Amino acid sequence: MTTGNTIAAIATAIIPQQGSVGIVRISGSEAMKIAKTLFHAPGKQVWETHRILYGYIRHPQTGQLVDEALLLIMKTPRSYTREDIVEFHCHGGIIPIQQVLQLCIEAGARLAQPGEFTLRAFLNGRLDLTQAESIADLVGSQSPVAAQVALAGLQGKLASPIRQLRANCIDILAEIEARIDFEEDLPPLDESTIAQEVNNILVNLSQILATASRGELLRSGLKVAIIGRPNVGKSSLLNAWSRSDRAIVTNLPGTTRDVVESQLVVGGIPVQVLDTAGIRETEDQVEKMGVERSRRAAESADLVLLTIDASAGWTELDEVIYQQVKHRFLILIINKVDLVKSEFMESIFYPETIKNVVTTAVINNQGIEQLEAAIINSVNLGSLQAENLDLAINQRQAAALTRAKVALEQCLNTIKNNLPLDFWTIDLRGAIYALGEVTGEDVTESVLDKIFSRFCIGK
Repeated sequence: MTTGNTIAAIATAIIPQQGSVGIVRISGSEAMKIAKTLFHAPGKQVWETHRILYGYIRHPQTGQLVDEALLLIMKTPRSYTREDIVEFHCHGGIIPIQQVLQLCIEAGARLAQPGEFTLRAFLNGRLDLTQAESIADLVGSQSPVAAQVALAGLQGKLASPIRQLRANCIDILAEIEARIDFEEDLPPLDESTIAQEVNNILVNLSQILATASRGELLRSGLKVAIIGRPNVGKSSLLNAWSRSDRAIVTNLPGTTRDVVESQLVVGGIPVQVLDTAGIRETEDQVEKMGVERSRRAAESADLVLLTIDASAGWTELDEVIYQQVKHRFLILIINKVDLVKSEFMESIFYPETIKNVVTTAVINNQGIEQLEAAIINSVNLGSLQAENLDLAINQRQAAALTRAKVALEQCLNTIKNNLPLDFWTIDLRGAIYALGEVTGEDVTESVLDKIFSRFCIGK
C-alpha cells in the first residue's frame, strides 16, 4: 500500500434518501491546506485542533456552493492516524458527498485504499495489529457479544498476554545465548528450569488458542437449515422463532417454493436461519427447483433442524430425508404436539441415532426456548460461552499462535534430547517471530495487504 501522501474517502455509509449526515475524511500532511482551500468559515472561528467549524464548501475556482457543512479538525499526533485529519460533515446523500470527495481529490488528495486510514494508524504506532483487526470486527459485528469482544481487543486485552508471552520467550532466549557467548564466565544452565518456563508459556498459549472456535462463530455466525417434508410447520417455526411473518404459511403442501432467510442471535452468536421448501417428489418444475435448493441449503448448513409432524409420526418420507442429512449436525423437531395426546407422543418412532430432540407447538410459540438451548448444546456453544469473554482470536491469529506452539513444543523436545544450545535458540526464535506476527512486531507487507484489504475504504 502507498502511504506517503494525503488520502481522502467517504467515511460513512451512503443510503439514498435515508442518511442525514455524510462524512468525507482526509488524512495527511496536506489535509489542512485542502480544508482551507474548500471550506469557508464565516465570522472569527478559530482553526484549531479538535475544533468544529461551521461554514460552506465551495468550488475553489468557480466559487459555486457545494454544501453547508461542519468541519472537524484533528491535528497530529492527536488523531486516528497520528497525521493531520480533517472531516467534512455534510448533508447525507450520494450527490453532495461525491461532489465533496471529488473536490478533495482535485485539491491534491488521492482516494484511500481499503483500510488505509487504519493501516496508517498501525504504521504510526497508534494501534497494534490486534487492535486494528478488532476495529474491523467491531464494524462488522452481528451481535452484542461480538461487539463486546471486539471492543476488548481494541483495548489491548488480546495483545497484552501475547506480548507477555513473547517477552518471556525473549528472556529465555537471552539467557541461553548468554551461555553460548560467555560459557566460561557464567554458571551452568538449569535445563529443568528452562523446560518448565517453556512449558508454562505453552499452557498459556494453549488457553488463548482455545478461543479460536468461539472467535470464528462470533465473526461468521452459524447457518441453520430447517428441512422436512411439506406442511410440517417449517415456515411457522421460522415465523415464531424470528417473531415475524417472513414466510408464507398455509395448509397447502408446497407453499414455500424457495429458501427464506432470517437473521437471529442465539446465545450471543449470530444465526442465519434458512426455511426451505418441503422435500418431496413433484412434477411441478418450480417446486422441483425449490426442493433442489433445499437439499443444497442442508448441505451447506452448520446445523440441520429436521422437522416432522407429531400428528403423522415418523413417515417413510421423513426417513428418506433423514438418510440424506444424517451425516450433518442435526436436531429433530417434533412439531404440532398440541394436536396429539401425550400417550401418542410416547409411541412416535424415530431412529435411535438421533440424540437431540425438541418438541414444539410453534402455533402457540411453544418450544422455542428449548430449541435455542438445544442449538447451544449441539454446537458446543455452552463451553464456548464459559470461556474468557475478552478473548476470541481470528483465523490469522490462530495460525500464527499455532506456529508458535509447534516451535515451543519442538524446543521442549530439543531440551529433552540433550541437543546443543544452538538448536534451542532456533525453536525459540521461531516462536518469538510467530508471536510477533500476531501483534505486528514481526509482519510482512503481504500480510498487511491481506488484512487491510478486507476493510471498508473509509476506515
